[in-house]
Amino acid sequence: MVLQAPLQEQAPRHSRRLITDPLLLQRASQGAMVRYRIRVATGAWLFSGSLNRVQLWLVGERGEAELELQLLPARGEVEEFDHDVPEDLGPLQFVKLRKHRWLLDDAWFCDRITVQGPGACAEAAFPCYRWVQGEDVLSLPEGTARLAENNALDVFQQHREKELEERKQIYCWATWKEGLPLTIAANCKEDLPPNMRFHEEKKMDFERAMKAGALEIALKHVYTFMRSWNHLEDFDQLFGGPKSSLSEKVHQCWQDDEFFGYQFLNGANPMLLRRSTSLPSRLVLPSGMEELQAQLEKELQNGSLFEADFILLDGIPANVIREEKQYLAAPLVMLKMEPNGKLLPMVIQLLIPHIHYTLEINIRARSQLVSYGGLFDKAIGTGGGGHVDLLRRAVAQLTYRSLCPPHDLADRGLLGIPSALYAHDALRLWEITARYVDGIIHLFYQMDDAVRGDPELQAWCQEVTEVGLCQAQDRGFPLSFQSRAQLCHFLTMCIFTCTAQHAAINQGQFDWYSWVPNGPCSMRMPPPTTKESVTMDTVMRSLPDVWKACLQMTACWLLSRRQPDMVVLGHHKEEYFSGPEPKAVLRQFQKDLYDLEREIGARNEQLDLPYEYLKPSCIENSVTI
Repeated sequence: MVLQAPLQEQAPRHSRRLITDPLLLQRASQGAMVRYRIRVATGAWLFSGSLNRVQLWLVGERGEAELELQLLPARGEVEEFDHDVPEDLGPLQFVKLRKHRWLLDDAWFCDRITVQGPGACAEAAFPCYRWVQGEDVLSLPEGTARLAENNALDVFQQHREKELEERKQIYCWATWKEGLPLTIAANCKEDLPPNMRFHEEKKMDFERAMKAGALEIALKHVYTFMRSWNHLEDFDQLFGGPKSSLSEKVHQCWQDDEFFGYQFLNGANPMLLRRSTSLPSRLVLPSGMEELQAQLEKELQNGSLFEADFILLDGIPANVIREEKQYLAAPLVMLKMEPNGKLLPMVIQLLIPHIHYTLEINIRARSQLVSYGGLFDKAIGTGGGGHVDLLRRAVAQLTYRSLCPPHDLADRGLLGIPSALYAHDALRLWEITARYVDGIIHLFYQMDDAVRGDPELQAWCQEVTEVGLCQAQDRGFPLSFQSRAQLCHFLTMCIFTCTAQHAAINQGQFDWYSWVPNGPCSMRMPPPTTKESVTMDTVMRSLPDVWKACLQMTACWLLSRRQPDMVVLGHHKEEYFSGPEPKAVLRQFQKDLYDLEREIGARNEQLDLPYEYLKPSCIENSVTI
């Protein structure tokens, strides 16, 4: 069984009643016909309707009936009509539909079709939620979830096997760069299947935002032309655009030790910090620092010593931007946890390369961000190929445990720290998501044997680990599911990564990095070797110039802004499963999220610096940016 990811939230609908053939109504009055009530829902997105007519068939256990009426589907509307057929078709299995082309193929986005049979028959739902193109006949199975072993009706199994073969032809693996997880075989967004592409409104908004960002870069560059660029205050010339309350706080406090330490716990990348179990081997203190050495040892014994090690960047080649060589640094940062929960830096040791964040890779990222000539090449210190090497190293260290907060936070020694707000909220969201997944899975898989005996499920698991993740079984990823608990854990990881974890990492980019000195995208000079050699002149000549600073600020805004068509976690409108049980599980999921929202809100009211990235209302239902 495949649990499909919810799509976008739909706007309110209008309904239209269609009049059936008078001859059929006359025959029905003579008792010779059986009446069915059909509702056809069309998507509310721009261009969801169609000028092409749509023909329908009802397929039941006892027969098939072609409906004489042809629809002309309209955007955002529910077509409702009664139709009479010569005999009772029995329990409905499929609705078949065909769109008849007239002059041009006008695609139609069908949400779902529901049919009310004769007498006390329950309403049957036939989910679609896809674009209907061409003139082929499309069969929609009734929405009750079925496992392969429970399919007494061969027609469903035959349909499922045909559907799987079609999907294997549409969704294929491809290698973007050797040593990285495989991607979908699509070089650009136009290569994607229509159902995987942005809806028209989202496409227009995305492209409009890109143009607005480019215009802002140009205007800021013109504004700063011939102006001073010698002091940190000169970055204020670029900081006059959109900003958040947190980005303004960063602007004011970015040099404070307490604020610096806070970012490792609850900033844009809370995944690097870990509690020290020993002093790092690459920590080398010069002579005369015996007192600091003793203090580090003391904090280590007390369990209050933490580290953030950027060793991944060791040896990564630096970029050359506009014929200017860039430099990287990979600091080792040692911090101590005060009794009041504040995390303060003790040692910052510069050795080699440094970067503060990575960006989500998808087709637009591969074609606009990390591609040849993309944003990374234009502004980021690891661009020009270094970012690919960095990704390879990160993937080599990616483990199954690292994607599961209960294990990851325990491995990093971050459980039970009151000031670790990301850790607290991530654990709560993991628990809530796990209950939701468990509820759905236990509806359909009654025993562990059902999981072990599901060939589709086992093939999917093996393909993800061996093919998509390039033999990741050595890093703890499963090759098979032997129990419902294993399946639930894996699905919880998938949902959490694509929702809560993405929100925690993605949303903070603008807050923390729009004030460029707090997290510069590149360095134009080598890192200093002594504190005494650092002057304002060396700082300013190391920080990004106006062009790169503008690119960084605009990119952070584009990637972090709330999407206009955002669907909040757990509040999708699509109904892929029939019956009251899945709906009850979803309602409980929504209630649990609402309760957590209130908990986080009450906590944040007591904080000087609220942590909001994992408030359920701020988490999107899937990765869309």
